[in-house]
Amino acid sequence: MDIHTENKGVALVTGASAGLGRVYADRLAKQGYDLILVARRGDRLKEITESLQAKYGIKAKSLVADLSNPNDLRNVVDVLSTDTTISMLVNNAGIATLAPLIGTEKANVDAMNDINVTALIELCYAALPKFKARNRGTIINIGSVLSFYTLPISSVYSGTKGYVMNFTRGLQAEVEGSNVFVQLVLPASTATELWDLAGIPLKNLNESTLMSAENCVDAALAGLDQKELITLPSVEDKALWEAYDDARKKLFAATQNGEPASRYQLAS
Repeated sequence: MDIHTENKGVALVTGASAGLGRVYADRLAKQGYDLILVARRGDRLKEITESLQAKYGIKAKSLVADLSNPNDLRNVVDVLSTDTTISMLVNNAGIATLAPLIGTEKANVDAMNDINVTALIELCYAALPKFKARNRGTIINIGSVLSFYTLPISSVYSGTKGYVMNFTRGLQAEVEGSNVFVQLVLPASTATELWDLAGIPLKNLNESTLMSAENCVDAALAGLDQKELITLPSVEDKALWEAYDDARKKLFAATQNGEPASRYQLAS
């Protein structure tokens, strides 16, 4: 048993029964966090909480919830709003259906919006006031490289993750100068069961482009330790993001003009 004497508070992790969420739970427990683990599958959550408690000597609770269900989401929001021991929120839960819009069932479109966007906003809305009042806390929002890139099969998914990116960047501006930290993680292809659920079997992907869930989370937590606002676990050249972000700022500055651009002005 790897027991830590320093208690870092409680980390609430969504989507904790598999993939990145399960690895986050393990790594945070190892660091000394107690846990509240949220997912739909109660049997998996029970096994994970018991395993982590035995392995690391921390306290772990299961909170079975389908974040697309308003009542279940409200239960998680209530925990975030009332439990003053929570010091970290990891918004990892997500769902994907990768197909053209006209080939996607409406229920799947709604689920992506409900889980990837609405649930994430609601949980941030519950946690952030408490963190700001205490001037302490961490929010980790899991986006995607499809936050800033769209494929013919990712219109809805990229739209939801683009929302996560811009929403998170706004939160970062809100907490600037405080001891509340908000990190945006933008993974690329990661070897999790999300692919099979999305309709693209993992075995069909180029293995050389796939990162393990363990490596992805370890990189993201290293970025958190370095106080990175934006962490791209698979990008070696950090200057690429900096150039992208600089171009975004220049483009916005160029919009601050009360006259139409010359190409839109009719010749007299």
